[in-house]
Amino acid sequence: MLARLLTLIRKELQLAFRDPQSRRLLVLPVVLQLVLFPFAATLEVKNATLAIFNQDDGAASIELVHRLSRAHAFPVVLTVHSQPALSEVIDRQDALLALEIPSDFSRSIAAGRTAKILAVIDGRRSNSAQIATGYAQAVIEGYSAELSIARGQPVAGGLVIRHRYNPNLEYRWFMLPVLVAIITTLGSLIVTALSVAREREQGTLDQLLVSPFTAGQIMVGKTIPALIIAFGQATVITLAAVFLYGVPFLGSVALLYLSMLFYALSLAGFGLFISSICETQQQAFLGVFTFIVPAVMLSGFIGPVENMPLPFQLLSWIDPLTHFIVIVKGIFLKGHHFTTVWPNLWPLLLITVCTMTSGYWMFRRRVA
Repeated sequence: MLARLLTLIRKELQLAFRDPQSRRLLVLPVVLQLVLFPFAATLEVKNATLAIFNQDDGAASIELVHRLSRAHAFPVVLTVHSQPALSEVIDRQDALLALEIPSDFSRSIAAGRTAKILAVIDGRRSNSAQIATGYAQAVIEGYSAELSIARGQPVAGGLVIRHRYNPNLEYRWFMLPVLVAIITTLGSLIVTALSVAREREQGTLDQLLVSPFTAGQIMVGKTIPALIIAFGQATVITLAAVFLYGVPFLGSVALLYLSMLFYALSLAGFGLFISSICETQQQAFLGVFTFIVPAVMLSGFIGPVENMPLPFQLLSWIDPLTHFIVIVKGIFLKGHHFTTVWPNLWPLLLITVCTMTSGYWMFRRRVA
């Protein structure tokens, strides 16, 4: 009995590792995760941008701004000169955290009164923003403690926190718009990635190739069902988010679906490329897994993109999920219009052209 079982186990292992392509698909995900996880899957905030609106010219506020600018978590400090400008840097996601120092800050410190600073954080990136706020609070409390020791009397300083776009830090407001992007990713990739591999595995690909359809028509026929499935899944998630969970939807439905179209097409190109190089559905599924895990980690969903090393930040730019997450959260929570979405929409267009072209080229090459 044991000998027969060992024989069966040996056979399955031989099948799994019988050809170089299968071995690569089994080893590559492990290597990618070992490389990406230590740098991309982190909530540590160390490359965040801080915006400061300092209305006080006193020595205390100048010293505090100097200390904040030297903090390891804030290598970039933007100085703004009005409240609208402060709001704008948060709107454009140019800064993770913005501080407004009142005009009487130095006088309050000198008089021993509590000096409060308004902190405006980006509720769309609530986890990272709260960590960054904690760093700023530590700097302010450290400065207050030094002043208390030097003057021999308590000196209090702290933050009054306001959350933009998610005032109560509802986790559903952050998660469900992102889930629209994740579900669309799965629908587009899995259907297209399994399509050609399934035809090849079942022996029907040759019949399809001798039909009157051209390679381009076959590719379109494989892509459109994936788009329909992805749109249907995303619609269900969107309706549930708005009507079941109460997530605000402030933008345009048409703009959401236009963005989703280009996003799904970019993923369909990846899926067709994967499907064309795989011999079996099992290999195609492993290829999808190899793509999805790095795509999610590099998108900024798990950890901020600005915390990653520069090579990973460059890779995140060619990750369609990075751009679509920004678009979908902006449409849901901010009511973004076309001009606001465009900075993230045109990279999706470029990625779509590249992935669909490479998918078509690989499909023609493998079936020629």
